[in-house]
Amino acid sequence: MRGLRPPADRGMERILGIDPGSRITGYGVIVSDRGRIGFVACGTIKPLPGLPFAHRLNQIFDGINEVIQLQGVTVAAIEDVFLASNPRSALKLGQARGAAVVAAMQNGLAVYDYSPKAIKQGVAGYGQAGKAQVQHMVRVLLGLPAAPSTDAADALAVAICHANQLHL
Repeated sequence: MRGLRPPADRGMERILGIDPGSRITGYGVIVSDRGRIGFVACGTIKPLPGLPFAHRLNQIFDGINEVIQLQGVTVAAIEDVFLASNPRSALKLGQARGAAVVAAMQNGLAVYDYSPKAIKQGVAGYGQAGKAQVQHMVRVLLGLPAAPSTDAADALAVAICHANQLHL
């Protein structure tokens, strides 16, 4: 079992935000330095749909692991599972989330959980904000030339939410 990395200087963090999903997992990496944030990378991990579910979970694990190692991430933040109307979907989402959490933990990262409402509140100022509003605010806050995909924007929003928590 690997231990957690010692706490870094709280001034600078390279934060990985994760928006888990069994079909598409969004990721976003930002740098937070004494209250200022900057964009590093974002994208999606799309497991092959024809594969058995266990193999798709492994692709999520491998994808998050690769992002962590390529981007020099120091901490991870992930969206909590929300209550879905379909129990089967909620279970699959929970398993995808678990694959992402284990990838972060295997790399020695501390992992922080945030509710969808807290993430929207932290980025858009309103806990019931829609996807388009979150996407727009992520673009504005990070000074991006174009809006990222909704899954990548949601992941960047998770990272921004964590950055905001560092400086309360």
